[in-house]
Amino acid sequence: MAELKLEDQIQTYTEHTRDLYDESENFNQKQRLNYAKEDTLAIIKNVYKYVLIGVGIGALIHNWIPQEAILAVLGHDNPFSVIIAAVIGIPMYADIFGTIPIAEALFMAGVPIGTVLAFMMSVTALSLPSMIMLSKVVKPKLLAIFIAIVTIGIVITGYFFNYFSFLLM
Repeated sequence: MAELKLEDQIQTYTEHTRDLYDESENFNQKQRLNYAKEDTLAIIKNVYKYVLIGVGIGALIHNWIPQEAILAVLGHDNPFSVIIAAVIGIPMYADIFGTIPIAEALFMAGVPIGTVLAFMMSVTALSLPSMIMLSKVVKPKLLAIFIAIVTIGIVITGYFFNYFSFLLM
């Protein structure tokens, strides 16, 4: 970050934030295990619904949306398929496990691997809820730079994988 001179783009760290972590630093072994158990259950509780939603969307794509419609938008013939997939993924909120069933259904429908990867990366890296949470830590200028760099990386990666997978066919 030194080269870009963005050090001043991090939100101010407050003592209140530090207080949230202080309490867990003095836990004994049993308290740590209980804390880990509670955290694990909370994560499972928060994640399972997105996995189920992902499976549902994957089933919808696989069983009800005609393959021709999917390929018209996201197939090899559309030069903007990677960009479209990345943009479609941004408003979604899911973790990587929630996107796997959707990605599998898209891939099985004939969507190129780079386009599928662009979709998965945008869902996990650029989702609207993630950007809202990140905006609490960084200032708007740094957030915009982050979004631009990640978007460019996603698009380049998607086209790269599409190009080389097409060559190998």
